Amino acid sequence: MGVDSDRTDDELLALLRRMWESRDAPPADLTERMIAAVAVDDVSREYALLTEVSEGRAAVRSEQERLTLQFSDDAISVLLHVAATESGARRVDGWCEPPLLAARLAQDAREWAAEVGDAGRFAFEDVTPGLSAVRLIVQAGGELKEFITPQFEV
Repeated sequence: MGVDSDRTDDELLALLRRMWESRDAPPADLTERMIAAVAVDDVSREYALLTEVSEGRAAVRSEQERLTLQFSDDAISVLLHVAATESGARRVDGWCEPPLLAARLAQDAREWAAEVGDAGRFAFEDVTPGLSAVRLIVQAGGELKEFITPQFEV
């Protein structure tokens, strides 16, 4: 393939593109696979898998509302138990695997910090009802990892 010195940069680049496409074409599904890989990476970091284990409000009519949620990804598993208190606030008890270093519950601009106990246990008291997310810092595989749950109703 000879190259004329009269050709523009755009023409030379088009020739190179056609040559590489014919000799080393990318897989037909490359774009879809890359979009899926980026989406999965983002989902596992930000949202994880949400499984509603049980919801006492639907099964039992009482003053005491209860909700149990489980969140997990490939390295972290979190179990949350939400219960209404007599004052109308909520108590959120949690358990995390692997070892937990810090736990915070956030609603808009307000945050609650929890003391971390043995065996990955933590609790938030006097939480205002509303949409919430829990942010955890854990040590997994020798490195620190951040885990953020999807928003859920407290």
